[in-house]
Parts: sequence; structure tokens; C-alpha cells
Amino acid sequence: MYRHEIGIDPSDIDHMGHVNNSVYLKWVQEAVVRYWEGVAPADAVTRHLWVALKHEIEFRRPTFLNDVVVADVIAERVQGAKALFTTVIRRGEDVLAEVKSTWCCLDATSMRPARLAKDIVSRFVPA
Repeated sequence: MYRHEIGIDPSDIDHMGHVNNSVYLKWVQEAVVRYWEGVAPADAVTRHLWVALKHEIEFRRPTFLNDVVVADVIAERVQGAKALFTTVIRRGEDVLAEVKSTWCCLDATSMRPARLAKDIVSRFVPA
């Protein structure tokens, strides 16, 4: 698991006084990419990019400007060039949202789907 601290900007707040739903996707993007950058070797980070294919979000509680929020990212599995992640956004013990997402690994030069070497996958996917 990887824990990503989230900063909430005043521009994240919508007309109802809480974080706009679209901002959660920005947080998931940041958290998953930072996770990858933190566990993969530098050369793999340079050679590969990640693009989101699908997000399923379950919103549970609203998030407000002064909340202290983290995103816990878990890499569930890798199949070919695709990886499945779960990101749980929390305020303390409260789960604010849970996001199941599918990502595609791309070769940074060709921009085509790329399989990761097993030794790289083993760095972030539980055995």
C-alpha cells in the first residue's frame, strides 16, 4: 500500500461548499502516478507512462476545505499492459470515497501499450 497526502485548494470547493466530485479523479491520478514513481526503478519510470481507462467511484462522505485527507493506493493486479488499483480516500478513519480503477501502461516513446517486466510488477503488486 502507498499513502499519498492530499492538499485541498479553495478552487476544489464547489457551489455546495464541499470538494467537487471531479476533484477526486485528480487525486486518484496523482496518487497512482506517485505510487508508480516511488516503487519503480528510475529507468522504468522514464520508459513508461500510465493512462486511466476506467474509474468506478463510490462517494461516501463529503470532503471540506480544511480536512486532512490521504489516499491509500493498493495495486490489485497486473494483466498484460493493464493494472487494477484501489484507492481509498480517507479523513482519519472515515472513508470519504473508494475508487476502483483500471490503468494502461504505455511505452513513453511509441505511446503504445507495454507489458511490465515481472521484476517491476513484483515491486508494487502483492504476491
